[in-house]
Amino acid sequence: MTSMTTTPLRLAYGTNGLTDLRLNDALALLADLGYDGVSLTLDHMHLDPLAPGLAGRTADIAHRLGELGLSVAIETGARYVLDPRRKHHPTLLDPEPEARAARTGLLCTAVRVAADLGAGAVHCFSGVRPDGTSEDTAWHRLAGSLGPVLEAAADARLPLALEPEPGHLVSDLASFHYLRAVLGGPQASLLGLTLDIGHCQCLEPDPPATCVRAAAPWLRHVQIEDMRRGVHEHLPFGTGEIDFPPVLDALKDVGYQGLVSVELPRHSHAGPQLASSSLHFLRTAEQHIAGQPTAGQPTAPQPTAPQRAAVQSTAEQPIAPQRAAEQHQATTPPKRPTGIPAPRGGTPC
Repeated sequence: MTSMTTTPLRLAYGTNGLTDLRLNDALALLADLGYDGVSLTLDHMHLDPLAPGLAGRTADIAHRLGELGLSVAIETGARYVLDPRRKHHPTLLDPEPEARAARTGLLCTAVRVAADLGAGAVHCFSGVRPDGTSEDTAWHRLAGSLGPVLEAAADARLPLALEPEPGHLVSDLASFHYLRAVLGGPQASLLGLTLDIGHCQCLEPDPPATCVRAAAPWLRHVQIEDMRRGVHEHLPFGTGEIDFPPVLDALKDVGYQGLVSVELPRHSHAGPQLASSSLHFLRTAEQHIAGQPTAGQPTAPQPTAPQRAAVQSTAEQPIAPQRAAEQHQATTPPKRPTGIPAPRGGTPC
């Protein structure tokens, strides 16, 4: 199905891919290139959520965004913002209550920053299930840790958008819906979705464009990059396997109004060049009919048998949560399968 919508998508670029630039320089670059917005990661390199004077620094950035005409979404995937030795720690699943509270506190701070900036969404993720923690314990621990953040986001009238991340407890669309079932009631209705298009290519059983359509009712934020089947590695456009015109067409067709943010967190060394080429790639892809290759780009190849085997257990085994997702029920959740390995590449973000 080809969308009849002609309004361009609202494209953004993530500051986690521009960490070699000062934030003011990064914002000016994106505005000069013609981006509609920025996905701002809270970290020590740009907007440090733990340093003194956060309110004043946030106000300065709000003023600068207004001058440049940039919209903003808040990202919370900084690797070492809370723990200088362990990436993405502590998480919402940490065995220690104080550690979980630190992550919950960071997310509540992100909500306040987002409100002050007039952001469209606040991103978060579940974290990896700790060794020795049962499935049931992990899911209920996650739900409890998210509770204060969901309340803060509701008070601020901002969507909290959780990202399924390969290797994490919430790794795919099926487990996102499983979490909604665990939350139940009003809290489930408050939880939105960050959909990473590359992650769909990596491990979802359906093509990325199909994932967009299936996720539409919960879609609050979108990240985009190229990726290969079964390998969690964020790639510049044209170097992976994704056929992008159908994906962009699907986003338009479902009426998505938020930012579509390029996420290349391991390419800051070439950030300015990739910001420019990414914008050109996506705008060119928008001009093509869904299902046809972008000029100069081959149609995405189908995964090989070894690639399918590498992700089979991740993409095809969560049968019970998948049924819960299809039925959209908020009843007592079925037991989630255990022992599901992450795709090759682990969690490189």
